[in-house]
Amino acid sequence: MGQGRRKDFGEFTAKLEKHIEKLPDYAQRAQEKLQRYIPPSEQGSSRPAQPAPPRPRPQVPAMPKISQQLTSMAAGQIPVVADAKAKWARWNEPAAKLERRKRRASRALTFWILLTFLCGLFAVVAGTGLLKDGQADVLQALAGGAFAVIFGTFGVKSGLRLRTLNRTVLPAAPATPPPLPPARSVAREPMERLAESEASLAELLRQLSQPTSLGTMPVSEIAVADARTTAAEAAQALRGLAGRIQAIERGRDAAPERERGALDAAIKQLREQLEDGLDGYGGLVAAAGHTVAASSDGMTSSKEQLSDATDKLAGLAMALRELS
Repeated sequence: MGQGRRKDFGEFTAKLEKHIEKLPDYAQRAQEKLQRYIPPSEQGSSRPAQPAPPRPRPQVPAMPKISQQLTSMAAGQIPVVADAKAKWARWNEPAAKLERRKRRASRALTFWILLTFLCGLFAVVAGTGLLKDGQADVLQALAGGAFAVIFGTFGVKSGLRLRTLNRTVLPAAPATPPPLPPARSVAREPMERLAESEASLAELLRQLSQPTSLGTMPVSEIAVADARTTAAEAAQALRGLAGRIQAIERGRDAAPERERGALDAAIKQLREQLEDGLDGYGGLVAAAGHTVAASSDGMTSSKEQLSDATDKLAGLAMALRELS
C-alpha cells in the first residue's frame, strides 16, 4: 500500500518538473500573443497603455426637413404627382366631359337600335308563321312588336340627346395667367406686380362698364374698351421685355466670366425699362380708380372731376400705347 503511494507521488513530481522546465516557453508564447494587441509605439514602454482617443464620427449629410418635403409635394414638384394632377385637370375639362357624354349617347343609341331591329325581326318571323311550320303565333308577334316599339322609343330619345350634344357650344375657357419667371430672375418681382395690377384694373374697368345708381355711365364704353385694349397691349409688351431679360440671364450663366459684366449691364438697363413700364401701368390703374371713386359720389361730385379723371385715364393709356 505504501509503495503504491510512493509511485504515484514520484510520477506527479516528474510531471511537475517537466512543466517547470517549459515555463520559459509558455512565457515567450504569452509575450508573442500580447504583442499582437499592443501598438508598436507602446511595445517598448513599461507604462500602462492609455485608452485611444475617440475617433471622429463621419459627418452625415443633413436630411431635408419634413416641412420642405411636404412643401415640394404640395407644389407639385414630384413628377408622379404633377403628372397625376395634369391628368385629373384634363379629365375635368368641359370639352373632355362633353366628349364622354357624346360617346355614351352614341353607344346607347346603337344598343337601342340593335334591340329594336331584333324585336322587329322576331315579330315578323312569328307573325308569318316561320317559327311553327306556317302557323302564325299572334301573341309572340304582338310581344315582339311591343318590345320593338319600346326599344325604338329609347333609341329616338338617345338620338335626340346625341343631336343636342353635338350642337352644344362650350363657353370660352378662362385665360390662364402666363407663368412667372423663375424666383432667381430679376424679372420675377416686376411680373408679380404686373399680375396684381392686371387683376385690379380688370375689376375697375368692370365697374366702369356698369351704370351708376342714377342710371348713367361713368365714362363712355369706347373709353373703357380703349383702356382695356391698351392695358392688354402694354402687358404683352412688358412680358416680352421680361422674356428678353430671362434669355439674357440664361446666356450670362453660360458665358465666360469676362463676358458677364456686359450682360449684367444689359440686364440692369432692361430692368429699368421694365420698371418704367410698370409705373405707367400703375398710373393707368390709379386713373381708373379715381374715375370709379368720382362716379360713386353721384350728384355730389362735379362733372369736372369726372372729366379730369377720364382725361387722365385716356392720357395714361396713350402713354402706355407708345411704350408698348
